[in-house]
Amino acid sequence: MQLPPCGLYRTTGPIASVGEGRLVYFHNHGDPGPGLYLPKEWRYNRAQFEAKGHTIEDPGLVRFLQPLPREGFYRAAESFHCCEKQCRLFEQEALLQVGYNANGDPILFIPEIVDSMFAIPEKGWKTSLETLSKMRQLRVPVTKRDTLPPQ
Repeated sequence: MQLPPCGLYRTTGPIASVGEGRLVYFHNHGDPGPGLYLPKEWRYNRAQFEAKGHTIEDPGLVRFLQPLPREGFYRAAESFHCCEKQCRLFEQEALLQVGYNANGDPILFIPEIVDSMFAIPEKGWKTSLETLSKMRQLRVPVTKRDTLPPQ
C-alpha cells in the first residue's frame, strides 16, 4: 500500500492511539516508521507538533486520514461567508491566514498593518473546508528567528 505524502490531516477514524477528529501531521518516513504527530502548541496561528509521533502499525489505517490545505497565507479568489450563519463576509482579494484548531477545523484570520508592522491576530473565524476552495495560497517566506546566524 502506498502511503500518503507528509502533511496536515484530520483523522476520520481511530489510528494507532489517536482518536477520530484530530489535527495531525502525518510523517510517512518517520523513525521507527510512518506515524502521526499531534499539535503541542500554536505560534502565530500555526500548529507546532510533538517531536515523538504515534507509529502506525497497520498501513491500511491511513484511509482514516483526510488531507487538509496547508496552514499559511491565502487570498480570497471570490467573496464568501465564514459559515452558514454568515457571521463574517470575506471580500474578494482579501489577505487571509488559514490555521486549524486541535480538531482539524479550519480557522480564518485577517492579518493587518498596525503601526507599519504586519500583525497576525490571535482570534479568527471558524469555517469549513469547503470555503477554503474559494482561496488561493500565497507564497510568503518564513524565517524562524532561532535559525538566523548570530550577529
